[in-house]
Amino acid sequence: MKKIITFSLILLYFNAVAQYEAFQALKYTDSKGTVLNYRLLLPPDYNPNNKYPLLLFLHGGGERGDDNISQLKYGSEMFLNKSKETPFIGIFPQCAKEDYWASVKFSRAKYPLELDFNYTYPENPSLHAAVELVQSMIKGKKAGKKRIFITGMSMGGMGTFEAVYRYPKLFAAAAPICGGADLNAYSKTQAKVPFRIYHGDVDGVIPVKHSREATEKLKALGCDVVYKEYPGVNHNSWDNVFKEPDYLTWLLAQKKK
Repeated sequence: MKKIITFSLILLYFNAVAQYEAFQALKYTDSKGTVLNYRLLLPPDYNPNNKYPLLLFLHGGGERGDDNISQLKYGSEMFLNKSKETPFIGIFPQCAKEDYWASVKFSRAKYPLELDFNYTYPENPSLHAAVELVQSMIKGKKAGKKRIFITGMSMGGMGTFEAVYRYPKLFAAAAPICGGADLNAYSKTQAKVPFRIYHGDVDGVIPVKHSREATEKLKALGCDVVYKEYPGVNHNSWDNVFKEPDYLTWLLAQKKK
């Protein structure tokens, strides 16, 4: 029995390694000198003469660091399989350990977190570098500027909201998962971007009220927004989202007018 378990673990390890190898390990240095580790997923039949849809995925707080692999912990198999069905370029940056995707202040002394979102705070280096990387792909004519999408979970959900706030003309659609935003900063400009928002209703880390309130604010601004809440689901609502048949299908079908 022990030999069978050991063999199964070895097989899982090599399957994971093979899966991750589809994501090229690269570095990008932005105009401010920030060095960003990232993984690049290209379509199986990638043609450099074509302009592809581009998806930016922002990971959660636990995957920060400098190993350039932790950001693939959640969802990588799903993204890889979808790229085989619908060709797109995927960018999976890794936020630095001491950095954060979103401009938010909080203390980890109390859970659920009490989050102070304030977009007058400076944009964090990792978010700036990630967005500039996307812009460089457009300038290099590797991605079509009308089909740029963003999604993320937890800290990445917060970063998704903030990226749309700071770069509303860049994105064709956004899908934040268990995130939150500075809703006082949002206006009709950001509401031109379609949203799909997801959250678990018993989230013990990021209160579900943040997604509920974001949905109501976006609706009031005339946004095309749909909210899905998972009853009895805690902070790991991304597990549910990644099983949604229309999660990536909807994102990749959008196009800026």
